[in-house]
Amino acid sequence: MQLKELIKGVNYEDIIGDADVEINSVQFDSRKVGKGDLFVAQRGVKTDGHDYIAKALEQGTAAVVCETLPTETNNAVYVKVNDSSEALGKIASNYYGNPSEQLRLVGVTGTNGKTTTATLLYNVARLFGHKAGLLSTVCNYVDDLPVYATHTTPDALEINKLLHQMSEAGCDYAFMEVSSHAVDQKRIAGLKFTGGIFSNITHDHLDYHKTFKAYIEAKKGFFDGLNAEAFALSNADDKNGAVMLQNTKASKYLYSCRGAGDFNAKIIEKHLDGMLLSIDGKEVWTKFTGDFNAYNLLAVYAAAVLLGFDKDEVLRHLSTLTPVAGRFETIISNDGVLAIVDYAHTPDALENVLSTIKNLRKGSNVIITVVGAGGDRDKTKRPEMAEVSCRLSDRVILTSDNPRSEDPEMIINDMKAGVADEYKKNVLAITDRREAIRTALTLASKGDMVLIAGKGHEDYQEIKGVKHHFDDREIVREFFDIK
Repeated sequence: MQLKELIKGVNYEDIIGDADVEINSVQFDSRKVGKGDLFVAQRGVKTDGHDYIAKALEQGTAAVVCETLPTETNNAVYVKVNDSSEALGKIASNYYGNPSEQLRLVGVTGTNGKTTTATLLYNVARLFGHKAGLLSTVCNYVDDLPVYATHTTPDALEINKLLHQMSEAGCDYAFMEVSSHAVDQKRIAGLKFTGGIFSNITHDHLDYHKTFKAYIEAKKGFFDGLNAEAFALSNADDKNGAVMLQNTKASKYLYSCRGAGDFNAKIIEKHLDGMLLSIDGKEVWTKFTGDFNAYNLLAVYAAAVLLGFDKDEVLRHLSTLTPVAGRFETIISNDGVLAIVDYAHTPDALENVLSTIKNLRKGSNVIITVVGAGGDRDKTKRPEMAEVSCRLSDRVILTSDNPRSEDPEMIINDMKAGVADEYKKNVLAITDRREAIRTALTLASKGDMVLIAGKGHEDYQEIKGVKHHFDDREIVREFFDIK
C-alpha cells in the first residue's frame, strides 16, 4: 500500500519526500521495523518513539510519522503530524481496510461492568443468529474463535487487525471494552462506532490519570468522539452519567434502575442462583444476582434494542445467559460452604459484590473476604479496599494480588492503613495467596460465604515481572475436592 493511501484522513502538517512510496507494514515498535515499513514515532508513558527513529532507519524503514523531525533525515520519507498516536489510529484503520466501517461496532466504557456488558451483548447477537466479535479483558473472539487478550483495549494496530479478522469472518457486529487508557492514548482513533455505553465511574487508575477529573474526562472523550449516526447510552443513576453525554453528537439515551430513563428496570426478587427483574414493565428471570448485574443486564437490553433487535426476543435471550468467567462465579462445597470468585479490584466493585452477598446471607452465616491489591497501580485505593472489606465482612484476610515489581508485604501494609481498630481482631494478613484462600475456606462452616476478590478469571499471578500459573477457582475446587 502506498503511503498516501495510508495517511488518508490523517491531520498532518507536512510531507517530506515521495508520498507514493510503497509501504510493507506499519509499526510503532522500532524493534519490529523491517525494510520498507512505516514507523510511527509515538510519545508513550515511559518511552518516546522519536528516540528510536535512527534505529528504525538503520533497519530499513521507508517512511516515518513523527511530531518532531530528526536533525538527520537520511533518505526516508517523513510525515509531520501534531499527534502521532492519533495518526496511528487512522493509519491502522486504513492499513486494514477500515474494518470498523464494515461492522456495527459498540464500545463499553466505565470503571466496572465493561466485561460483562460487552460479553453479554456478543452472546445476544450470536443468539439472534449473527456472527459477532468481542474485544474484552477475559478473551477476544472472532466469531467463535478465541484470541487471547493481554490488555483491556489492545493497541490501535491490534484492534484493527482483530476487527479486520472479524469482518473477513463474516461478522455483522463487534463489541469492545473501551478503557480510559485507550481513550487517552488514542488507541481508538479512526474507529467508527455504532454506539457507546457508559456503565459507571468510581475510584480507579489514579496512578495513571493523577486526578479523578482527568479520569472522567478520559471516559467522556469516548462519547465526545461519537458521530451523529451513533447512539450514546448512559447510566442515569451514576452522578457522572449525564456528564458523559454533554458534548456528544450521538443520539442520547439513559437507563435507570432507580428513577426514570429511556430504559428502566427494577429487582423484584434476589437469590443466590439468580434474580427476577422487571425490564420496561416485563418480568424476566435471570441467572445473575446483585444490583450491579441488574444495571449490566439493563444496559445489554437497551443497547440490543437500540441496535434493532426485537425487545421480547432480547428478554428471552437474557433469561438464558450465564455470568462471565470470574464475575460472581460461585463454587459450593459438598458440605455447604459457598465460595465466590470475583474480579472486583476497585473499592466500588468490592462494595457492590459484598453488599450483594450480605443481602443474600441467611441467619448467622459468616462472610469471609480474601482480598489484595495490585502492585504498580493506584496506591490510594489500597486502604479503601481494606476498609470496604472490613465493614461488609465478618472476617478478612489481606493477601497478594498481582504484586508485579512491588514487595507484596508493603502492599498489604498499605491496605492495613484502612483497617479501623474495631476490625483489627477480625483481620489476618497472609502474603501467600494460595495459603490465604485455603485458610479462608478452612475457617468457613456450612452456609458461610467466602469471597475471593481481585483476580476473577485470571489464571496467573505476576511476581517480579514473571507470570506464574495461578487460578483462584482451581485452588477452591482443589480444596473442595471438586473436579
